[in-house]
Amino acid sequence: MNIIKLDAINSTNDYLKTLLQRQFVENFTIVSAENQTNGRGQMGSEWSVEQGKSLTFSVLVKDLLLEISHIFHLNVAVAVSVVEALSFLQIKDLAIKWPNDIMAEGKKIGGILIENSIKSDGEIFSIVGIGLNVNQKNFENLQKASSISILKNQEFDKQEILATILQNLGRNISLVMNKNTEPIWEKYHSVLYKKNVPMPFENTHGQKFMGIIQNVNQEGKLLIKLEDESVKKFNIKQIKMLY
Repeated sequence: MNIIKLDAINSTNDYLKTLLQRQFVENFTIVSAENQTNGRGQMGSEWSVEQGKSLTFSVLVKDLLLEISHIFHLNVAVAVSVVEALSFLQIKDLAIKWPNDIMAEGKKIGGILIENSIKSDGEIFSIVGIGLNVNQKNFENLQKASSISILKNQEFDKQEILATILQNLGRNISLVMNKNTEPIWEKYHSVLYKKNVPMPFENTHGQKFMGIIQNVNQEGKLLIKLEDESVKKFNIKQIKMLY
């Protein structure tokens, strides 16, 4: 496992992508940065970090997915790996907010961005970006954000957390490789944020409605029971939860 440690970088995901264009990069190469100046979340949202306080890193994963329809298995493996690592710190109410936000006590403490590419020969490779608020204290006007340090009232060793996440990720990726994904899917659904709870949602047209999250299917679509008792599938670009 090759680990590249940087003091500051625009984005660890972008760094890995550029490296891939220039040279051969070993599978499971990790790039971590003390300061990430242009981190991104889902759908292009910015990920702001306090220098030296948060854990920001990316992992190259290749030779894993054989079919494009299996991509969300990796999302599940990564999110579960992070939650499992944080559970050892006895953080309360850990949850995964679909598709890839890490929540604790109703606050966002981390996020995952996975960027997939398909080569001309059909090979699928993924760059897994993870941002975790570890010792960050200042979130300006981000009322829905928090950190592990705030929740536990102490500071933590970021490298120890990184090592635990990577250990879990190696184990869970092995499950995906061996087509034994049931355990990670079971864990994912067991900590799915607001599952079976009536919640307000908003679609791309600005229309608001109530629904109850049932689960997430193998394609990564969110299944919501509507007020007329029907169950509808949504992808990430079609809907957002209002909380």
